[in-house]
Amino acid sequence: MTYADFFYEIKGKFMGADVSDIHEHLAFQFNIEDEEAGGAFYVEVKDGVLYVEPYEYYDRDAMFICAPDVLLKISEGEMDPVAAFTAQKLRVEGNIEKALRLKEIIELKQAALQKEKSAARKAADKVVDTVVKAAAKKASARDKK
Repeated sequence: MTYADFFYEIKGKFMGADVSDIHEHLAFQFNIEDEEAGGAFYVEVKDGVLYVEPYEYYDRDAMFICAPDVLLKISEGEMDPVAAFTAQKLRVEGNIEKALRLKEIIELKQAALQKEKSAARKAADKVVDTVVKAAAKKASARDKK
């Protein structure tokens, strides 16, 4: 996987998080250590809007350093960032209080995903219900003949 592929995959995992209730400015840089997917990018919350861009952020609050697989697991909610730090799979430099807000952003994204899944499930159930009712109506009309 190239850096560009990895970046766009991670960006997709972060985008969609509703950060409108986060009123403080947060700026995180991620340094990914890998021969192919390695590089830097940043995640910023500014005025309740989330930005994920493929650049270094020099005035960052915190920097996270890890391998690509670790960040993928963290971004998918499969690995807790604090546990990754404790297990020395994730290094953190900078403001630790603000760094801990990364977990909040990931939880907001997971909540958005659950909401989307629930809405999709309801829509699918509605389609199935409509199809079943139509089939039952056809069968009933056929039985009357």
